[in-house]
Amino acid sequence: MSVTRRNNRISPLFLGIAAVTAVAGWAVWTGFAEQTGFAVFLFVTGAWVVSLCLHEYAHARTALHSGDLSVEAKGYLTLDPLKYTHALLSIVLPVLFVIMGGIGLPGGAVYIERGRISGRWKHSLISAAGPLTNVLFAVVCTAPFWLGGLDGVPLAFRFALGFLALLQVTAAILNFLPVPGLDGYGVVEPWLPYRIRRQVEPFAPFGLLAVFGLLWVPEVNAVFFDAVDAVLRGLGVGEVETYCGLDVYRFWQEWFGDQDPGCAALLDG
Repeated sequence: MSVTRRNNRISPLFLGIAAVTAVAGWAVWTGFAEQTGFAVFLFVTGAWVVSLCLHEYAHARTALHSGDLSVEAKGYLTLDPLKYTHALLSIVLPVLFVIMGGIGLPGGAVYIERGRISGRWKHSLISAAGPLTNVLFAVVCTAPFWLGGLDGVPLAFRFALGFLALLQVTAAILNFLPVPGLDGYGVVEPWLPYRIRRQVEPFAPFGLLAVFGLLWVPEVNAVFFDAVDAVLRGLGVGEVETYCGLDVYRFWQEWFGDQDPGCAALLDG
């Protein structure tokens, strides 16, 4: 097998994660699992990791077609989460933030050799490709809602899709912010004067931290989630789906009696 074919072959790890996601989704849909919350947890977490891998793959694939052939040798096209430059930032921290806070944290990045690429539009498109994948994922997750196809969809699966859509929308919005270190800044950076880019460059590692620091400010947090809710409403997803989706996802709350009785009643009814 040639090196090129090996570097393009889909990772067994990614296929395993996708398989677990599919089985968990089936368990949520059919009610096969005794612990619905645990099945929802596996389904949403698995789907979220799949979306993170696709986000990074989109950056790499766009870079490849723009002239950076090095992404192939780095294994970025295999969808293997362990191949990315910052596995901790790309996979581990986003998953932890979902578990703790129910928010789609933008992941780390693949390393693109920008010097191999010419043309400002190409650089912008490489940066935009990742969050556009989150947008597409959100559209797919919410398709039953905005197409009016919820008849026959089990409530637990509906809640899981609503929460997964919330994660994708928050990730897309955060990623598209024109803040150094985020993809949104990568979109506009090629169009900025060289002097400004040089001045901003030292702050790039702290951009994401600054954004999450601001989200702790109640007024900023309210504006952000109002925007997220507005997008979700436009896609047909209500607050009940996202709220109960998060509540059911945190299956361990049942052990401590912290689950919302309203969501539990909806599922039992």
